[in-house]
Amino acid sequence: MRHVDSFEIQPPTPPSHNGVPRSAWARARRRVSRWHRPYIAILLLLDFGAAALASFLAIQIFEQAASGFKDAPQSWFYTVAFLLLPLGWLIILWGNRAYDRRYLGLGPDEFKRVIRAGVAVAATVSFIAFATKTSLSRWTVGFALLGAMLLILLGRMVARATLHAIRRGAGQAGHRMVLVGTLPECLEVHTAVTRTPSAGLVPVAIHLTDGYAAARGIETPVPVYAGRDVLALVREVGGDTIAVCGSASAEPGELRRLAWQLEGSGVDLVVAPQLTDIAGPRVHIRPIEGLPLLHVEEPTLSGPALLVKNLMDRVAAGLGLMLLIPLFAAIAIAIRISDPGPVFFRQPRVGHEGRTFRVWKFRTMYVDAEERLAGLVDQNETDGMLFKMKQDPRVFPVGRFLRASSLDELPQLINVLWGEMSLVGPRPLPADDGDFLGDVRRRLLVRPGMTGLWQVSGRSDLSWDEAVRLDLYYVDNWSLAYDLSILWRTVGVVLARKGAY
Repeated sequence: MRHVDSFEIQPPTPPSHNGVPRSAWARARRRVSRWHRPYIAILLLLDFGAAALASFLAIQIFEQAASGFKDAPQSWFYTVAFLLLPLGWLIILWGNRAYDRRYLGLGPDEFKRVIRAGVAVAATVSFIAFATKTSLSRWTVGFALLGAMLLILLGRMVARATLHAIRRGAGQAGHRMVLVGTLPECLEVHTAVTRTPSAGLVPVAIHLTDGYAAARGIETPVPVYAGRDVLALVREVGGDTIAVCGSASAEPGELRRLAWQLEGSGVDLVVAPQLTDIAGPRVHIRPIEGLPLLHVEEPTLSGPALLVKNLMDRVAAGLGLMLLIPLFAAIAIAIRISDPGPVFFRQPRVGHEGRTFRVWKFRTMYVDAEERLAGLVDQNETDGMLFKMKQDPRVFPVGRFLRASSLDELPQLINVLWGEMSLVGPRPLPADDGDFLGDVRRRLLVRPGMTGLWQVSGRSDLSWDEAVRLDLYYVDNWSLAYDLSILWRTVGVVLARKGAY
């Protein structure tokens, strides 16, 4: 952290050019952040290999594929299957911007573009076969195309996981950002982008546009500058991205002139408006006479998607309970042997719209745990409404294992089946720990869940404020795809036993 005591204020220098490249083919060489070049090369190899492997598997599974072209030589068929079709995949993927570095490594856009490319490849193959009256095995072609798309998606998931591991571990393969705006706005953006190291956004400097005097003496995580030419500052600190924060983007003409200045420089320009914790699908740009208006949609808290979610919850809970009966019996026996008493622990919790229900859990503490709580209150290791201790003496050994593996939460499938909970949602909080005033009350707009964004982002290791922020983000931006993503991430978190105690 640095104290802002003084600034090196210089008169802005005029740009060395008018921002317009000399020709349509001119492209600036990026001095920093070249990670995307080898990464894209690896994706090209993975995608080509995935398409070729899918063709090979289709031929092996459906032997009649070897005579797919009745009138064509067999060598020509193999050339199409193992060379031309994979090359066609690469061309169509490129046309759908599936190799654009802005979509790589973060968010669902990369996978959406792969799926759109898969549809385009299927349409192209169908059109060519129809136009040339070529007799093809439908099963073979369908398997090759669908298999290629699935293998490409799998390869990109592995590549993305590797990229995230490099970013989290070595702090490389990212974008070095210079934040432009007032100090509070820049610090808010700094907190947001550094919260997720896997995003690869690394702020390296702050350039103040206003509030110099008010910023003096404040601790900052990166150096602060003022009155400098922004492009010159970016080159000085080794940046490759300028993030215009908050009100700085609202100054008439300034943002447009900055964009002109950056043309041909190889420096990216991003705008961080004052819209925090709002997911991309809810934000739409609607230009009116050259003015780009950001339209923010309301959260989807009702409608057909919610009905599908409820149906999915009930069906999954019913099937889960039937399949887990042997496991439930084994856990019940282990609990009774460890500490005589009830197998289940039922506690009042606050649910949807403030309604109280009793949550089902396997008992993990001794029967006198509630009486012993008063003597442990001063050892609480978390803030907020919950009491947590990493080495809670009230938990018996089998209970400690159940907590670490999250098996103690499985009986909540009963609450899901009864409609009191959902598979995914904010965790239900005890009914006697507060009246849920202020922002926390917004959690009650959706059913509480067995798992949620809080759980897959750190569980008990998070502060109360951070947990509430994640829950509110889920409430405002939930979708069926987001639920499936959280369920998938839950598997990894449970296996790693992160933050469970």
